[in-house]
Amino acid sequence: MFTGESKFGRAAPAGGTGIGPVDTVVKFGGGVLQDAEHFDAVVAAIAAAAMERRLLVVGGGGPFADTVRRIDLRFRLPDETAHWMAVLAMDQYAHLVTSRLAGAVMVSDVREIGAALAASRVPVLAPSRWLRAGDPLPHSWEVTSDSIAAWVAGELGAPRLLLVKPPGAHGADVVDAYFARAVAPSVAHDCLAADEAIQWLTQIAGIVNPAFETT
Repeated sequence: MFTGESKFGRAAPAGGTGIGPVDTVVKFGGGVLQDAEHFDAVVAAIAAAAMERRLLVVGGGGPFADTVRRIDLRFRLPDETAHWMAVLAMDQYAHLVTSRLAGAVMVSDVREIGAALAASRVPVLAPSRWLRAGDPLPHSWEVTSDSIAAWVAGELGAPRLLLVKPPGAHGADVVDAYFARAVAPSVAHDCLAADEAIQWLTQIAGIVNPAFETT
């Protein structure tokens, strides 16, 4: 686990931090799709937490990015091509998460994030347009959606980043190799398996509900 504070450290106060429009960036790993029950439980926990905190959801690449990896291995794609195909995989995942998350709206830049939050919606980032505009990260498989979410959190001035990983994921190797360079010192970050992330999200939502309990 990577963390800037304890696993259940201080959440940003409801109503705003004064730092930016987002209290917490939630990077929803595409690997969670391997377990439909956990995927749906994470979606429900995000929806609950978003009622109390200003969240931005950044999806992973999941099976969409895995397809790009396989094509890259077969055809030896140029680094730039593989990079942008993988970023577009995150857009695809954003479409999926938006369709499943109550109150969600897909966004592509800072202005749309602010508008979504002002309308009491849950913004889900499709990052390709924003990344294309600035191209801030190396074109390498060392950079995945983990580093992209970290960069987004830094750009927004968000004080916290939660990376949600598949059930059972633990250890430093569950984040990409570039992550430590991408995350800003001001961003407290937690990397949690899905069951732990559900507890984290429901805690900041103040929920005590058997539907969110995990074994």
